Amino acid sequence: MKAIILAGGSGSRLWPLSRDMYPKQLLNLDRNESLLQQTFNRLNSFINASDIVTVTNIKHFSDIKMQLNGIDRENIVIAEPLGKNTAPAIACSIEYLKQKSENDDIVLIVPSDHLIRDLDKFNQTVKEAEKLANDGYIVTFGIKPSYPETGYGYIKTLKPLETGYKVDKFVEKPDYETAKEYIKSGNYYWNGGIFMGKISVFMEEFGKYTSDIYAQLDNLDFSKETKIQYGIYEKMPSISIDYAIMEKSEKIALVELLSDWNDLGSWQSLYGVKPKDENGNVIEGKVITNNVKNSLIYSQKEIVAVSDLEDVVIVETEDAIMACKMDKSQNVKKLYENLKTQQSDTTKLHKTVFRPWGYYTCMNEGDGYLTKTICVMPHQKLSIQSHNHRSEHWVVLEGKALVIKENKEYILSDGDSIDIPVQAKHSLQNPYDKELKIIEVQKGDYISEDDIIRYQDCYGRV
Repeated sequence: MKAIILAGGSGSRLWPLSRDMYPKQLLNLDRNESLLQQTFNRLNSFINASDIVTVTNIKHFSDIKMQLNGIDRENIVIAEPLGKNTAPAIACSIEYLKQKSENDDIVLIVPSDHLIRDLDKFNQTVKEAEKLANDGYIVTFGIKPSYPETGYGYIKTLKPLETGYKVDKFVEKPDYETAKEYIKSGNYYWNGGIFMGKISVFMEEFGKYTSDIYAQLDNLDFSKETKIQYGIYEKMPSISIDYAIMEKSEKIALVELLSDWNDLGSWQSLYGVKPKDENGNVIEGKVITNNVKNSLIYSQKEIVAVSDLEDVVIVETEDAIMACKMDKSQNVKKLYENLKTQQSDTTKLHKTVFRPWGYYTCMNEGDGYLTKTICVMPHQKLSIQSHNHRSEHWVVLEGKALVIKENKEYILSDGDSIDIPVQAKHSLQNPYDKELKIIEVQKGDYISEDDIIRYQDCYGRV
């Protein structure tokens, strides 16, 4: 069996914790691993790491590669040059598997941001679905509804098969009263976005229903790299796998997911899986409460004091505060979209960003410049890299720095500084026993984290 992990989502309903450049699948929302790492480990329990393909947007490629390399360096990450929804991402990933294997393998396709803790029952469901996949079906994993959720799509089933059910139709997100009727009928399931089928069956259905995607697949060449060529991908339509194939194909079957499941798609769903105190509250960070019940309150930096409230969500980060009613937390996406329309930086990246070598904090920025403080932990180093659009100026605040610039080494101490010109190959390193802290001033016509060309990296991001 092969597997595809879909890791291109933005997680906008979990703003301000989830950001465009660091979405929810990369966050440690549960336990000590990110949702992406939990998903990979779940699949890796019965599928080889080299047979698991993760597909994501190019802007997330380095972070995803870094997280997965920490588990197993045999993993494969495919980079989309731009966002095109799930159908093109799945089609290109299946084409990759087709090019790399002579067998008509079964492929399990899963989102990267679902929380599933009961691995035994998940594996049991996979085995049930495998039987249907071998019979030529594309199998979807349905979740039995536990309440009338209006934020999910639904799947209506028909007659039972030997394993699972034949699918009648896919239904858009309903209103509350319609969702109650679906649950009452007993033959509707939540659409969890998990699919399984043979490579040949997926390809046949793509050819039958999405010729504009299928026609481009023969132009893909994964013999040398796993990055999809822009000129090919831009010709594909932006469409979900549900619209492209699942709602049209006559080969769709459903198995009920036997394990627990949560897509952590809102603050309310995250509240549901977190341990509560005696007042039904989920409290994280520096929070003071008085007469607060059944609420989620999160503080990243400042003290948050709350009194006499129930059923609310309050989230504080370094650069944003969000508050909403618990049962309206789906609407946080509207806030996110409004901020994005206003080109607010709070939708893009956190002020403090953690990396395997340490962290950096954005202090100030304007037209053509950005100032950061950078902390490099002892015996860690940044990649050898260059930038096409910006120069950098470094000033050492604490500790000692080993700087590599155009193959020359420089040792800098407190108060020392150095200039890094545009396109110069360089690396900031700390081979010493104390933390290194510097101020970095970036100057250029384009200031962005995607203006990084890596040549050598001990964390596998090249």
